[in-house]
Amino acid sequence: MSVFVESINIISSLGWSIKDNYHNVISDISGIKLHDNKNLSDIEFYASLIDNSLIDLEFDKISNNPNFTRFEKLCILSISKSLKGSNIDIKSPRTIIILSSTKGNIELLDYNSDNFGDGDRIHLWASAKVIGDFFNSPNSPLIVSNACISGVLGLLLAKRVIDMGLYDNAVVIGADIVSKFIVSGFQSFLSLSSLPCKPFDKKRNGLTLGEASSTIILTNEENIIKDDKIELFSGAVNNDANHISGPSRTGEGLFLAIKKTLDSNSSVDVISAHGTATIFNDNMESKAIFRAGLSNVYVNSLKGYFGHTLGASGILESAISIEAMKSNKIIRTLGFNEFGVEEDILISDKLIDKNIKNLLKLSSGFGGCNATILFKKHD
Repeated sequence: MSVFVESINIISSLGWSIKDNYHNVISDISGIKLHDNKNLSDIEFYASLIDNSLIDLEFDKISNNPNFTRFEKLCILSISKSLKGSNIDIKSPRTIIILSSTKGNIELLDYNSDNFGDGDRIHLWASAKVIGDFFNSPNSPLIVSNACISGVLGLLLAKRVIDMGLYDNAVVIGADIVSKFIVSGFQSFLSLSSLPCKPFDKKRNGLTLGEASSTIILTNEENIIKDDKIELFSGAVNNDANHISGPSRTGEGLFLAIKKTLDSNSSVDVISAHGTATIFNDNMESKAIFRAGLSNVYVNSLKGYFGHTLGASGILESAISIEAMKSNKIIRTLGFNEFGVEEDILISDKLIDKNIKNLLKLSSGFGGCNATILFKKHD
């Protein structure tokens, strides 16, 4: 059974629609800025953050209920905006909502939060129920929380439940917000960049955090697709069990996931890498790509535009990459200037026009997890 992309949305510091976000990306505009916010960090730090006042303003257009957290508002807003361009019925028993997130309502652990200690709300199952109830979904949402592969894994889960005949449609929402818990955690790892991140660059020195909410609606109903038919063709998950936070130095887990995703007849025109701009991640990805025989395929990272949006990254970056497929463009790796990884792979350093039929999305995360998916464009 074929599973197609039916509608997409992105909410980020670069805009509130896929159109706005994509336009800013191909215009080399980054949402990363220097922030001095003592509620998030005792020192200044670079990040891609969404304006709170805009969240409230947009949410007031669809609900006058104040009893939602910032995280929940972003999820509901992104789903709502994706449904405006969709022909699926989210209230149908044949439609499932899948929530992908690394930390969800983690800000509720902050003593300064307005909702601190708000019972079960800290749990992802509670957030998912709130979101499902808002849309009167008859099904209990599914939850994916597996570090930074959560978004890609959520898309792969959606394909699998549709392939199994359990549902015809899946609304996959990926979201994470930046909180003091998140910032201090990465600061303790000494993994935050002192400047906006530089994926695959020789002078990279860490990642930049970001926050976003992004939705991809998938369906097996090919007849309702309005424009280019983009199929989520295949995917795989592999864990190298290397380290609690560090990736395999050989790229073994990602390499195996790539090989499982690509069959003998699958060519690749572009690779959307995880590309966090940390020393170990970028080297690992270069090795996995090289070992998979894809060293002559253009590779890009979108982290220079959005920062690392954690569990949202796989869905957000897939959404942008899908728009690029439709436009037959390969996006520049913003922040990349000088080649700085161990294996000789082809990093895109400018916006390139190319007929794109097949896109490979890579994702890796803490605990040695790796996930890959392949999108195919139909004529």
